[in-house]
Amino acid sequence: MKDVAARAGVGLKTVSRVVNEEAGVTPDTVARVQAAIDALGFRRNDSARLLRTKRTASIGLVLEDLADPFYAALSRAVEDVARTHGALLFTGSSAEDPRREQELVLAFCARRVDGLVVVPASDDHRYLSPEIDAGVATVFVDRPAGKLDVDVVLTDNAGGTRDGIAHLIAHGHRRIGFIGDLPGIHTAGERLRGYQEAMAAAGLPIRPDWCSMGPTTPERVRGALAAMLAGPEPVTALFAGNNRVTVTAVRVLSARPKPIALVGFDDFELADLLDPAVTVVAQDAPGMGRSAAQLLFRRLDGITSEEPHRVELPARLIPRGSGEIPPS
Repeated sequence: MKDVAARAGVGLKTVSRVVNEEAGVTPDTVARVQAAIDALGFRRNDSARLLRTKRTASIGLVLEDLADPFYAALSRAVEDVARTHGALLFTGSSAEDPRREQELVLAFCARRVDGLVVVPASDDHRYLSPEIDAGVATVFVDRPAGKLDVDVVLTDNAGGTRDGIAHLIAHGHRRIGFIGDLPGIHTAGERLRGYQEAMAAAGLPIRPDWCSMGPTTPERVRGALAAMLAGPEPVTALFAGNNRVTVTAVRVLSARPKPIALVGFDDFELADLLDPAVTVVAQDAPGMGRSAAQLLFRRLDGITSEEPHRVELPARLIPRGSGEIPPS
C-alpha cells in the first residue's frame, strides 16, 4: 500500500478508503489510486484484514437444491444484498438430507464465514448453538429452525393454499384433491393445513383418497393422481403442493380427454405459456432472500440485542386459466 500511495501521491489512509470503497474520496483521487493499483498489480490482503477486523466479509447459504428455480431466485437475492455489503457468498445444496446440511453448515463455519442463511433440512439445529455463541449470525428462510430460536423469513403457506382452494371452490368444485410433499417438511405441512382449513370453511368433506403426501418424484405423483381420478368419486380439481408436483400433474392431465382444474403452489418457468396456462399461488422468492440477507447483515452490523424476528411474506394467487376450468 505504501508503493501505491507514493505512486498516486496520496496518503495511506486514502488508499485504504479507495480499496474498501469508503466515502470521502474525490473521483479524481479514486482514479489516480486505481491507476496506481493497476500499474503495481496490488491485491488486497484479506488475511491481514481478517486479523484487523475479525470479519471475513463472507457468508454461507445452505439451501435444498440450487437447480430449483425457487431456490435459484432466492439465492440470487441473497447474493445481491451480500454484494452491497462487500461480502462474498458461498452456496451449497443439502438435497433435503439433514446430515448433508450439518456438514455444509459446519464446513462454512470452519472457513470463518461471518454469517449463515439456512433453508433447513433438519428438525434439530442445536448443533449450531456453539457457532452462534461464537458470533456467527444466523437466519433461517423458507422454514423455521428446529429447537433453536433465531431470525426466520417464511411464506404464508397455509394462507396461500387457502386462497388457492377457495378459488377452485368459487369456480364450482367440491371434490378437490391435494398432492403434497413429505409431511415432515414444514412448508408441506402448512400447505396441507391450508387445504384442510379451506375445505372445512366451505363445509366440504375430505376423503382420504383425495389427499396424498410423500416424495415428489414423478412416479409417486402419477400414481397418486391416477388414484384420485379413478375412484368412485373422482376429483374434479387438483391443488399441487409445489412446482415439482405441478409439472408432473400437467403432464398427466394433458393426456386426459376431460379437463381437470389445476392450481399449483409455486410459479414455474413457462407456466403462463401452456394451454391452458397454469394458475398458481406464487411465493416471493427474491423477497424472501432479500429479507433474510437484510436481517443477517443487521445482526452483523451490531443489532444483536433484539429478540429473534419472524417475518412472514404473503403468497399471491395468479389466475391464468387452469384453475378456472369448471367441473365436468
